[in-house]
Order: sequence, then structure tokens, then C-alpha cells
Amino acid sequence: MQNAAEPVFLADCPTRLAVEIIADKWAVLVLFGLSHRPRRHGELVDLIGGISRKVLTQTLRRLQLYGLVERHAEAPRRVEYSLTDLGRTLVEPIEVLTNWAREYGGAILDFQEAAEAAASARARSEG
Repeated sequence: MQNAAEPVFLADCPTRLAVEIIADKWAVLVLFGLSHRPRRHGELVDLIGGISRKVLTQTLRRLQLYGLVERHAEAPRRVEYSLTDLGRTLVEPIEVLTNWAREYGGAILDFQEAAEAAASARARSEG
């Protein structure tokens, strides 16, 4: 009996491509940033802490290639980005992940700090 989840492990599976796209931390943040309204490049840079203009441009282009974001140029200096219909289908799952992160992010940090403290204690006792 074949498990329904097995095809996602194949290199040419569309499901795997979709997961790779949304697994990129910048892609998810850009999609979430566009979830309520179209935004200009500079607005997205200000909204998404830590992203460089270059990385944002690369991320937007990649999301355009996948049909998730569209670019609207009204004038040479007036360019906005928005979600496509396909991109909007990701808003709800991203909101679910965001809510999970808000609820459990502190627990993850607690575990991370405890693991780092344990590693430091081991290193001191071995050294």
C-alpha cells in the first residue's frame, strides 16, 4: 500500500516545489506583507525588517515567476506589487503559521536557550 505523502519526496513533484517556495523565509514575509494591499518596493523594505533591497527584488522576481505576485508599473517611478489570485490562496495558511509562531515562539526560544546553556556547561566541564 502506497502512502499518499510519498510523491512529495520525488524531485519533480509539484508539491515539493510549492513547499520549497514557501519554505523561504523572505518569500513568506513578502507574501504576508502583500496580504492586505498592494505595496511599493520601499514600503516592503520598511515593513520587512532585515531584508535588503537586492534580496527583496530577487524574492519578488521569483514569486512573479511562480505566479504568486504581480508587478504593476504605472510610471517609471511608480511600481507596486500585489498578490495574484494564486498568491491570495496562501494568505490563510500563512496567517495560521503566523498565529502559531506568536503562540509558541517563546517556547521555541526557551528550548533554544536551554540547549545553548547545556552545550556551554558541557564545554566547560570537558575543557
